[in-house]
Amino acid sequence: MNMKGKEMLGKGRTRSDTTPLLGKHKQQHQQPHPKNRFHSSPSACSHSISSPLFLEMAAAISSASSSPTSHCNVFLGVDIGTGSARAGLFDEEGKLLGSASSPIQIWKEGDCIEQSSTDIWHAVCSAVKAACSLAKIDGEQVKGIGFAATCSLVAVDADGSPVTVSWSGDSRRNIIVWMDHRAVKQAEKINSRNSPVLQYCGGSVSPEMQPPKLLWVKENLQESWSMVFRWMDLSDWLSYRATGDDTRSLCTTVCKWTYLGHAHMQHINEKDSRDMEACGWDDDFWEEIGLGDLVEGHHAKIGRSVAFPGHALGSGLTPTAAKARNFELGLVAGTPVGTSLIDAHAGGVGVMESLPEKENDNEAICHRMVLVCGTSTCHMAVSRDKLFIPGVWGPFWSAMIPEYWLTEGGQSATGALLDYIIESHVASPRLANHAASQKTSLFQLLNNILESMMRELQCPFIAALTEDTHVLPDFHGNRSPIADPKAKGVVFGLTLDPSEQQLARLYLAAVQAIAYGTRHIVEHCNANGCPIILPRESESVLLGAAILGAVAAKKYTCLSEAMKALNAAGQVIHPSTDSRVKKYHDAKYRIFRELYQQQLSQRSIMAQALA
Repeated sequence: MNMKGKEMLGKGRTRSDTTPLLGKHKQQHQQPHPKNRFHSSPSACSHSISSPLFLEMAAAISSASSSPTSHCNVFLGVDIGTGSARAGLFDEEGKLLGSASSPIQIWKEGDCIEQSSTDIWHAVCSAVKAACSLAKIDGEQVKGIGFAATCSLVAVDADGSPVTVSWSGDSRRNIIVWMDHRAVKQAEKINSRNSPVLQYCGGSVSPEMQPPKLLWVKENLQESWSMVFRWMDLSDWLSYRATGDDTRSLCTTVCKWTYLGHAHMQHINEKDSRDMEACGWDDDFWEEIGLGDLVEGHHAKIGRSVAFPGHALGSGLTPTAAKARNFELGLVAGTPVGTSLIDAHAGGVGVMESLPEKENDNEAICHRMVLVCGTSTCHMAVSRDKLFIPGVWGPFWSAMIPEYWLTEGGQSATGALLDYIIESHVASPRLANHAASQKTSLFQLLNNILESMMRELQCPFIAALTEDTHVLPDFHGNRSPIADPKAKGVVFGLTLDPSEQQLARLYLAAVQAIAYGTRHIVEHCNANGCPIILPRESESVLLGAAILGAVAAKKYTCLSEAMKALNAAGQVIHPSTDSRVKKYHDAKYRIFRELYQQQLSQRSIMAQALA
């Protein structure tokens, strides 16, 4: 894949109070390129990281005007992340009017990570009501709704009640979270079949995708397997819960279920979107991997119909969902609800047209890459032609923008890695107390420490503080471009130093490692360095979800038109012209690549010793 001329975009993702802040330094280790633009959000850990501070904390609750808003058309976006449900309200210019979040419960036991769909729906209702209250918006002003969520797997019975997917047998725990890695062996088994569908997911399925998880349940929880009436991606379940319409999104099915979206290429166009009979399932694949029973009833359990993102579902919001007892959304029955997106892909929809100057060329979007960062990071680009890249997911037809092929790389742990690095250090509680006493962010305090260290040690630039500290960020495996779920993280250069300064150094090294992981993905796709465009709205996943609602409400003829109308650019960050910065990061990147090769060698040595 030739990524020359690509822009890179991304989103500022609210994860927790441990989300890094955007710093002041804008140095870049790539030389500037006169034509390229690296278009990204503040939280995108791109290969621009010579500053440790190139991450942003988006507020969980936005401030609202003191008087009721006069906006006639308001669009609601709902996003379910790993730790919270968030709701955001946007006007017709794509400006955030108000947002709120509500925490969701999560169970973690080894490789098994689970959640509850009941708990998530309650959190959604709470977040929506709070957002409307903060923005002083009443339900009648909301003209369209869109949902985005992590690509977690939901199990429900014929009545829509949860079915456990947990060893515990707890019926509340009916969701296998996206980052759950219980199905590594099942993924290996599926990949050994070498099915033709695998060429459309980078050559192999990941344990984060749905077929391995489904196979795990069938092999380990037979009673649950027999009880499940619908297996759904979380964002599809949210749309179903809101409308009663079981139509699945091409985004979820194509990206996570091996559905071949291009089966519809000759039959439909975006502006004439409708429920399409699911003709893209490869029945031979499901039979080969031991899940042939999912083919029964025209694939009733995994999806009999599909639609483009933003397609209006059913008759809109059901009366039950609009005014459910105790947890009412407070909206109007019949409000249009658009077919959903995976959260990262909603972020792409929310920023990919965020340009300083709008372009009339419809093919210009094919020269950009979007980075969407949160617990993990996704790197996405679209094209008119399908592109096959080993270790990079896709090509997925119409998985993000209808009638474009999507190619997707990713890092399994980015925000989660930073949390882990900080929380596991002995100085973390002390640092948190200092941040609280100073009424500042933990990350702002780390950033300030790094600034002071640079001055005291007379470093030529802030990145040089990590010359003896190197991190391989594969703490949760490598999603792209190596596609090795067994990869492990490495921290090189540890000492007995328990100080806050040493924690700050480790934090900086981890941020750099995330950046080098992105560089590895981009280089694998053959890209040059380019500047970064930050979107005006940091809540780009919420905006992307709201755009789905705007399309469902027929305020725009198609998703592409809505994106151009509601996306807007913010700050532009250009690469550094300091040759020392590039030389330094090139050296660290070389070490970064060597750390994985050394791990492979060491893995082989130990395997021989245990043989």
